[in-house]
Amino acid sequence: MHNSKDAEIVLGNITIAVNKLEKCPDFSLLIPEVRVNLAYALPEAKTRYDVAAIEGRITVVGGFPYAAGYPAFGASDHMARLIIEARKYDRMVNAGINFKCDDTVIKIVMEYCKLHNLLFGWIDRSKEPEDVSVQDGASMPWKIKQLVSSSSGLPHLFYEGSGWGKEPLFVALGENAVSVVDIAINIAKSYRKELAA
Repeated sequence: MHNSKDAEIVLGNITIAVNKLEKCPDFSLLIPEVRVNLAYALPEAKTRYDVAAIEGRITVVGGFPYAAGYPAFGASDHMARLIIEARKYDRMVNAGINFKCDDTVIKIVMEYCKLHNLLFGWIDRSKEPEDVSVQDGASMPWKIKQLVSSSSGLPHLFYEGSGWGKEPLFVALGENAVSVVDIAINIAKSYRKELAA
C-alpha cells in the first residue's frame, strides 16, 4: 500500500490540475487522437501502480477537455514508465502530460522554451534499434537516454516524432500535475492565437 499522505497529495494535485484543464477550451485543440493523459508519480515510484493518472484519459466533450474517469494509481502505462525513466536523470520530475504535436506546436514550444530558459528536445524514433523496439519495455529507457544525450540534459518539453503507426506527441514534464498543466494551457492559448492569426 502507498503512504496515504503521499497518495492524498498526488491525487489531490491531479484533481486540481484536471479542473483547470476542463475549464480551458483552448486545450481541446491540443488533444491528440490517442487522447491525453496526465500522470503524477509518488516520491519513490518503481512501477505504474505507484503513478496516478486519469482512467480512460482526457478527451473533448462540447469543445472542452473532459476527463473520462477519476485519477487512479496504475491508470497509465506509457506516461508512468516515461516519468519513472525520466526521473533517473532529473529527480525534480514527478509529473507529465502529453499533447498534440504539429509544426505550429513545435514552433510555439520552441519559443516558450527560449522565453523560460528551458531545454527543448525531441526523440528521433528512426534511430531506435530493432532489438529495442521488439523487446517489451526496452523502448522507454532507450528513448529517454537518446533524448538526454541529444539534448545534453533532460528537457522538460520534448516531442516524439512519428514512428511507424505512431502519432507524433509532445510531453511536458514537471514537479507536479498542476505545474505541467499550467505549461500545457499556456501553449494551448498561444496555439489558438496562432490559428486565429
